[in-house]
Amino acid sequence: MKIHLHQVPETGVHLEGEEPGSILELPEDGHARATGPVHYALEVGRNDQGLWATGTMAVDLELQCARCGERFIYPLALNDVALQVELSGPELIDLTPQVREDILLALPAYPHCEWVEGNVCVAQERVSASPIISAPVDADNGAAASSPAWGELDRLNITKPVFPD
Repeated sequence: MKIHLHQVPETGVHLEGEEPGSILELPEDGHARATGPVHYALEVGRNDQGLWATGTMAVDLELQCARCGERFIYPLALNDVALQVELSGPELIDLTPQVREDILLALPAYPHCEWVEGNVCVAQERVSASPIISAPVDADNGAAASSPAWGELDRLNITKPVFPD
């Protein structure tokens, strides 16, 4: 995303368009990849020290669900983008590294496919469909009845400190 300084007047300019998803440099076999272009709508201005841009960016990403492993399309939208580049001589400023960084930092660490409206995670269905196993309750005192599996634990004396002084 390159901007020529002579195209930006002192009052600023509105730039809107798209860049190919390849600018994100996501690996093809990774957990996330761009399925379309990066859309942007930016207000760009400059002063003696630098070039700044504020606005929005959006891209559709194919992510892998952290629960079930299924791939799904996730629309990532950044509504409060703020970029700034110091002017150091060249008339052509490349905002691609800053755009890439903002999008990569916004990627969810553990994406879930149910975040997309209408999707239901297969793993979540399995968890909610499994019966809840609880200990049987002793009818006499309302406490959980001891099972043979807990016999050794029932004999523990937990009032003594584990580590002597």
